[in-house]
Amino acid sequence: MRDPAPDAAAAARARLCEALERVGAEDRGAFREVYALTSAKLFGICLRVCGDRSSAEDVLHDVYLTIWKRAGAFEPGRASPISWLATIARNRSIDWVRARGKRSSRPIEDAADIADDTPDPLALAERDDRSRRLHDCLDALDERQRESIRTAFFDGLTYAELATAKGVPLGTMKSWVRRGLQQLKGCVGDD
Repeated sequence: MRDPAPDAAAAARARLCEALERVGAEDRGAFREVYALTSAKLFGICLRVCGDRSSAEDVLHDVYLTIWKRAGAFEPGRASPISWLATIARNRSIDWVRARGKRSSRPIEDAADIADDTPDPLALAERDDRSRRLHDCLDALDERQRESIRTAFFDGLTYAELATAKGVPLGTMKSWVRRGLQQLKGCVGDD
């Protein structure tokens, strides 16, 4: 018996692509659909980078304003729709952090509970075949590249922050990340 997960993932991707295309034509119903399909994941990205719920909510608002304005520029052949949306959320969050100076740091024990009974985005992503393949490909990278990419994309650090943290020149850090991303692209493939 065939695993229905790849078919469901392809259908979800097609549905999101089609909704984004309609948002590009200023269809408010499609915008509500995109929000319903993606808000939990994008909020999780904003929350992780911004560090607090209130700020993440503000940034998420800006993310959806950006999506409304730029949906017509989305090209399904260049990126998956969720990757495109997640990049917008990540970049807006990083911009917010930069605008407020150094990120505040608190012990994990002081973090507020998040009332959300849905599985966290990481748990959902790990179930997906593409996610497993990406993790396998990440594990195949050189340790410096792997850790730099993970820290940049999952913790929201900039190249400059990564270079400072690792004690290497900025150009070296950019090279590590760029080479690692090129290797990932070759490993994961074009689908």
